[in-house]
Amino acid sequence: MLTLKLLREQTAFVIERLAVKHFDAKNIIEQVIALDDERKALQTKLDSNLAEQNATAKQIGALMQQGKKEEAEACKQKTATLKEQSKTWEQELSEIEKKLNDTIVQLPNLPHTSVPAGRTPENNVIVREGGAKPALQQTLPHWELAKKYDIIDFDLGVKLTGAGFPVYKGLGAKLQRALIAYFLDKNTAAGYLEVQPPLMVNEASGFGTGQLPDKEGQMYHVGVDNFYLIPTAEVPVTNIYRDVILNPSDFPVKLTAYTPCFRREAGSYGKDVRGLNRLHQFDKVEIVQLQLPENSYKALDEMVAHVEDIVQSLGLPYRILRLCGGDMSFTSALTYDFEVFSAAQERWLEVSSVSNFESFQANRLKLRYRDDNKKTQLPHTLNGSSLALPRILAALLENNQTPEGIKIPDVLQPYMGATNVQIC
Repeated sequence: MLTLKLLREQTAFVIERLAVKHFDAKNIIEQVIALDDERKALQTKLDSNLAEQNATAKQIGALMQQGKKEEAEACKQKTATLKEQSKTWEQELSEIEKKLNDTIVQLPNLPHTSVPAGRTPENNVIVREGGAKPALQQTLPHWELAKKYDIIDFDLGVKLTGAGFPVYKGLGAKLQRALIAYFLDKNTAAGYLEVQPPLMVNEASGFGTGQLPDKEGQMYHVGVDNFYLIPTAEVPVTNIYRDVILNPSDFPVKLTAYTPCFRREAGSYGKDVRGLNRLHQFDKVEIVQLQLPENSYKALDEMVAHVEDIVQSLGLPYRILRLCGGDMSFTSALTYDFEVFSAAQERWLEVSSVSNFESFQANRLKLRYRDDNKKTQLPHTLNGSSLALPRILAALLENNQTPEGIKIPDVLQPYMGATNVQIC
């Protein structure tokens, strides 16, 4: 959430930067400033009213001591009138503050100055590429490989739940478990503390990281209890620090978590969502950092390098993209996407997003730290997938297929419980 101070003092700058995200902020900011002016005027009235109440209360005491009961009674009536007026204004102030907050949260985060101004994924900037695309003797897509080797059952998932809920079997389930363990081990070795959070969150948590209000209807809602199934571990993990005040010595905070993730993916259809390409339930390992503002972009570069190291270790051809304004999330200030090449599908598959949210989430979370002058400030929050499993698994199956079977990358062999394991 953007701060009132920023909106009032740098209005033109905010409008200019949000235009990079193709968001016209002018009318909303005008509403915010008008509401804030109204709030300030009403608060001034309330403060004056309270001061008058206090002065009148002292006057009543003095009049009673002087035996001037009638004048004292008149003052009491005046106090009662002031209190009634105060109640009315307090109610009005509460309504204005709610309206002000509801208006501010419509504004997305400001994009970093390095964000390209494009509108579509085609305008994203390729930062670098790595790995070699394999030359395959056969090029079956992963959904055919899954059926051939009986490792993922998409039809059974439809029977149990619906499309987008596959059932992993045998070596398919074991490979899933191996990837999760490997990713967590890589993250903890890099200094991230592993946590296991809940898979459902309340409204306050969804709001804190920017998933609520859910304008696109992508979250699964448990209506009776008013909980939401998490779309990513970022939500519960970052909310561990909601309403917390930290000290500079507490930074950096580095956390990692494995969770299933749940997304409705409303409006998704076509060949690009076949098989593992787009699911309603999938597994993902996440990394989250809280950083002092002056260190957050160095931390972002380190997180990108960390994810790159994991992708490289799996032997997958990849590329890193800096997202343009029109392809960025509502909450992000700067995002790098990782894509791996699917040899059988002959297309790039997104497997990770690594983002710096600067102070946007911290403001919504009411997360603060005390600086050297004991004043509270907003830290920066960052997160990244390391990694999302479905498309990683799809690329591993497709890129490592041979007529004899599917080779398992060397780094995963110990996690499969043996050596020279392959799916055949």
